[in-house]
Amino acid sequence: MFTIDSYHADEMPGAFLFRSLDRLLRIGFVTPAIVRITVTGHDVFHDRPSRIVIGRPEEVEVKLHETPHEYTFRTTALTITLVRATGRLVYATAGGRTLMQEPEHGGKWLTPRPVTRNVFDRGIGIAEGQGIDGARANSATYTSLFDREAFEAKLEFEFAKDEALFGLGSHEEGYANLRGRSRELYQQNMKAVVPHLVSTRGYGLLFDCCSLMTFHDDALGSYWWADCVDQLDYYLLYGETYDGVIRHYRCLTGRTPLPPRWAFGYVQSKERYVNGQELIDVVREYRRRAIPLDVIVLDWKSWPNGAGWGQKSFDPLRFPNPEGLTTELHTLGARLMVSIWPIMTGSCPDQRELLQHGFMLGNQSTYDAFHPQARELYWQQVSRGLFSKGVDAWWCDCTEPFEADWSGAIKPEPHQRLRLNTEASKRYLDAGNINAYSLLHSQGIYEGQRRTNHQKRVLNLTRSSYAGQHRYGTFTWNGDICGTWDSLRRSIAEGLNFCATGEPYWTVDIGGFFLRNDPSLWFWRGDYNAGSRGLTAMDAIEPDPSDLGCTDLGFHELYTRWLQYAAFLPMFRSHGTDAPREIWRFGEPGNLFYDAIASTIRLRYRLLPYIYSVAADVTFSDASMVQAMALCFPQDHATHVIADQFLFGPAIMVCPITHAMHYSKNSRPIRDVDHTRLVYLPHGRDWYDFWSNDYFSGGQTILTSATLDHIPLYVPSGSILILGEVTQHTEEQPDAPYEIHVYTGANTSFTLYEDDGDSYAYEDGAFATTLISWDESTHNLTLSRRIGDFSSLVRERDYRVIFHTQQGQVMRELRYSGMQHTVSIPGSHFDL
Repeated sequence: MFTIDSYHADEMPGAFLFRSLDRLLRIGFVTPAIVRITVTGHDVFHDRPSRIVIGRPEEVEVKLHETPHEYTFRTTALTITLVRATGRLVYATAGGRTLMQEPEHGGKWLTPRPVTRNVFDRGIGIAEGQGIDGARANSATYTSLFDREAFEAKLEFEFAKDEALFGLGSHEEGYANLRGRSRELYQQNMKAVVPHLVSTRGYGLLFDCCSLMTFHDDALGSYWWADCVDQLDYYLLYGETYDGVIRHYRCLTGRTPLPPRWAFGYVQSKERYVNGQELIDVVREYRRRAIPLDVIVLDWKSWPNGAGWGQKSFDPLRFPNPEGLTTELHTLGARLMVSIWPIMTGSCPDQRELLQHGFMLGNQSTYDAFHPQARELYWQQVSRGLFSKGVDAWWCDCTEPFEADWSGAIKPEPHQRLRLNTEASKRYLDAGNINAYSLLHSQGIYEGQRRTNHQKRVLNLTRSSYAGQHRYGTFTWNGDICGTWDSLRRSIAEGLNFCATGEPYWTVDIGGFFLRNDPSLWFWRGDYNAGSRGLTAMDAIEPDPSDLGCTDLGFHELYTRWLQYAAFLPMFRSHGTDAPREIWRFGEPGNLFYDAIASTIRLRYRLLPYIYSVAADVTFSDASMVQAMALCFPQDHATHVIADQFLFGPAIMVCPITHAMHYSKNSRPIRDVDHTRLVYLPHGRDWYDFWSNDYFSGGQTILTSATLDHIPLYVPSGSILILGEVTQHTEEQPDAPYEIHVYTGANTSFTLYEDDGDSYAYEDGAFATTLISWDESTHNLTLSRRIGDFSSLVRERDYRVIFHTQQGQVMRELRYSGMQHTVSIPGSHFDL
């Protein structure tokens, strides 16, 4: 029996405290629409600063109604009922519509468990080695000491039959809707965990927990289990719509800083460019071919040969003049991203320095990102060795530094992988924190660069993620996946789940990381061996000019389709091993694949004014760039099962092609295959084919053209899409004309955002916005007076306005100088 105890006035002023024989239960409102539930088996709550939640509670007016059987709490947004006998909670809207509830018996369980910590002797030898996934170091000798009494926790749910669930990050299985599924939440090469679950009923569940967790909605029941918590601590966020849920999520976990504009251009990478001249030559070749490019990536082993793994400085033999290298790349309009690692071995200078200060974990090779001074020293090493040389961006690889299943010919079973990886992590990290390493590592990079240079935005591509990591300037990718059509299909669904959490920036290795099939390694199972190969000893010094890449036309088709999909992700990045990925590896102009790749990259650059404005909306309005159809159209239950379509911003529905139509592997031609795919057009909007301008009513499935030269795209009626010119990089031709595409059918608006593209001056108001509005009844498009200013603002720009109607297109032209301007089209174009 739970009885009200008092108002709890420490961390949560105004929270309600309840007691039973063996439990404390606290209900606290952060806002009228966000409630925090905390349960402990201790006599008091052990509130510590959260690693995930940084938002502070508001003063919320809560009306409490008490009966002999239950307590009812009402705010302007929520009604929450606590059953006194069991502690069961029922969550409903202020109007009484049930959102989610716990089972009759209560559903909140805490099981005491001891937590130990391991003490390592720095004099004991460390076993160092290098696998496919980089260097690893382990110590088998340590002493385990009792640290504290904690709990395993379990929270049970009763979901509605008609709701769909998304979130929890990106994993390997390829699930979109998580109903009837389970998820194991621990960090691993191909797992990026975010403990936030979002429902089509307009609510989210955020778990403030950094330990191993599992989620189940399957034959075992519907519940969330956590391995190690000091108290069960979670939030229900009622947003009414998906956008509202994400606003609440970022209210709790922090705002998203605006990435540099060039981060949304094309990023060229491979495993790996071996010297500075090769980097310059690749960028020059892109410029010669007039193919846009903004970032070139230097993967692992940029450090001095033979000096140990993970040193954060350039090899003086292969990169004799780092400042000259970055200056020349910048002159060519390209930025340099360099991979850095939390692991250092071989007694390299950075490792020795961190050891001297006691800032290494027990394996003496992985720095302690949980220690603020260790994070600061790690950044100092990055700054003096790389940032001071002109490096622009970071690829924080292996940010789940203790994975232990990356070997062997047979993939371990899921329960074995969970045990192997979490036990390896718990050897060196507190069991309650094994999921949070990437979050703290990203914090150190972000805060370090912000302290060092206010004129350069942080860009950090990192393989692991956690709730709140977006506030540190991160993009996450889904790890070292294989080059197969199945991997492409799975990536689409997993990207939707990652972005559904409210972590906005996600990407993939275009084409898959592994191309070849190596029977001795379970993870190296690509489908394409023809012409692909691994690096040789000579490649460590000089690139092989005879390496033409993978010659399998089956891979060329897969790569082209993958690239078309990735052009509609936040980061557009080609990367992988076994074969280089530059455009000329897929033919020359006139070749089917080359031309499709080139046109896709150019389309991405035309979309940059739209993409950058959506990114600003992510920053200023807590919007989302990639959205699952079910979360955008929750009332249309046909969308709940869609895993291969999504919205990119508010105005583009992307429909990737996920099977071969021209060639299977080994360049075998495919005969008698229709170059089409089925597309579902959700109810509630009508739709325009981006390519043909054909108009369709919503609520139907259509058969659409899917020839290799394009990816099917659809625009909802009542949309505005801003396109620019094709430029070779994001800083070329800043005053180039724009096109405003108005897809008529409903009133709509879009805010064009502009700033200097690379500094944090926008935080001080140095930016400009132009509200562009369409009035369906008057057939008027209005460019409102521009608001704001910054030093490099283009004062006047030519615009071409293209109105899309059911009957066709109408074009107008104007020159906009910042003052309100209205463009009309005749009503006859809307006559049926």
